[in-house]
Amino acid sequence: MREGALLLGRFGVAGLVNTAVGFAVIVMLDPGLHAPPALANALGYGAGMGVGFLLNRAFVFRSRTGLAASGGRYAIAALGAFALNQAVLRAAGLILGGGALAHVAAQLAAMAAYTAALFMLCRLWVFPPLPAA
Repeated sequence: MREGALLLGRFGVAGLVNTAVGFAVIVMLDPGLHAPPALANALGYGAGMGVGFLLNRAFVFRSRTGLAASGGRYAIAALGAFALNQAVLRAAGLILGGGALAHVAAQLAAMAAYTAALFMLCRLWVFPPLPAA
């Protein structure tokens, strides 16, 4: 139980760093420069993806899995979570409508879906715990 709480805490810290990077890019591009929301979202996640992989591998899950293997699985997991993110972004955009504040709210809802999905995929598949010796 304690290890699970520590894992979630580390994931939260890494997520804050990764989210800050991605969200800064998204806000600069979407409401700031009026780029299409999906493009701003994709570029924001692209900017944060490398930071997220390094932090998750080394700091959060403390994985000893090889870089190539874990990097490939992380890319697949992040793309799957991103597909969910885009679906939530589109649905929230349709529900909330236009305007800068509505765009930010839709982006936040999409980010939450991405975060939950990526944690589960990382924990269970990308950086699975080593079997007890």
